[in-house]
Amino acid sequence: MQKQGPFSYGKIFVIGSGFFALSLVWAFYNAYMPLILGDYIESRALRGAIMGLDNFLAVLLIPIIGAWSDKMDTRFGNRLPFIMVGMPVAALFFILIPFASTMTFWLLLLVDIVFLFAMTLYRAPVIALMPDHTPPEQRSTANGIINLIGGIGAIIALFGLSTLYGINRNYPFLVAGLLLLLTFLLLYYTVDRKPPYVTRATNNDHSDSLIKNFKILKEKAFRGHLFVLISIFLYFIGFTGVESQFTVYAVEHLNMKESTAGFTLGFFSLSFVIFAVPAGILGSRWGKAPSMLIGLIAQPIIFISIPLLPYLGGFFPTINPVLLLQIVLFIGGIAWAFINVQAYPLVADLGGKSKIGFFTGLYYFFSMASAIVAPGLLGLLMDLFSHSALFYGSAVTFIGAYYFLRKGHRLITKEPYETS
Repeated sequence: MQKQGPFSYGKIFVIGSGFFALSLVWAFYNAYMPLILGDYIESRALRGAIMGLDNFLAVLLIPIIGAWSDKMDTRFGNRLPFIMVGMPVAALFFILIPFASTMTFWLLLLVDIVFLFAMTLYRAPVIALMPDHTPPEQRSTANGIINLIGGIGAIIALFGLSTLYGINRNYPFLVAGLLLLLTFLLLYYTVDRKPPYVTRATNNDHSDSLIKNFKILKEKAFRGHLFVLISIFLYFIGFTGVESQFTVYAVEHLNMKESTAGFTLGFFSLSFVIFAVPAGILGSRWGKAPSMLIGLIAQPIIFISIPLLPYLGGFFPTINPVLLLQIVLFIGGIAWAFINVQAYPLVADLGGKSKIGFFTGLYYFFSMASAIVAPGLLGLLMDLFSHSALFYGSAVTFIGAYYFLRKGHRLITKEPYETS
């Protein structure tokens, strides 16, 4: 076993740059790709289904890549080889998306798939860098810092890049791609090749076989682990659905400009950034699961209130309705901080030292599997009922997530998290 080194907040901030790039690119992609697809497709459900199908490759590969990175042994370490390939390729093809969109639908789809494949290649390894460098008792706080930096990326995407999108569709893709390249260089020259809090998996570990690892979730001893992952799957349906369909709701139902819709969604990310570190600190004090349960109660209440805001505007005519929506989204970002800051550290703890990469893969398998379902499902609800069904459907998923997390946490606390 490697000798554990001191915990470094400076190192965490550097690692956070990887999450900064992820959040910046994903926030902008999820907000504006449905609008770009709208140039070719009218149906909200079909646009959402294509957004979901884009993630199908990620769902299949992320657990494999996470487990593979646990066992990787090169002079660059075990995570960095995936980052070295994935980030530059993702940057290049993200820049190409708006150019492909002006040519043919099939070229746009091809560029999109290559971009998503590259993002998938490095996503689990770059996120696994945090627990590799952090002792378990510090992971909620560290993940609060990581999410703070990631939230800044989302704010830049939804405030800054949305403004650029209003000027020229190509500009934000170019800027985001260049920032992704710069982040890669920062990680390459600063990440530890041999992190202190990771033990490389061996052929005797569960991570030797992806199928074997999935099968252990069926065992009674891992039932709580499975319930936690189901909870994550459910609430990410609600979150991803709102994230991917909000601009459609705002543009088509509220008659906002496209750039204003993205800017308004940015208030959700803004409050998430402000409260990410406090949420992480509170998670260290109260416990990861209890903090998440608080957010899972608050989030559906907030989402249900959004379709009612136009009616409230009738009682308060002096209040700008867009400003009122931005305030509610800001409050929603606080609830999301309580949920999302704790989730990954909770799952990372389940894996033990030798299976951090695999459980990172499981976290992204369940969270991104929801991305296959969410845009199409909530888009279908919008088609069948009304635009407001986006928020009602999302609220239901958070309520279900509360039930499974509470049940899973009760089972897990009867046994130690360490499974290695």
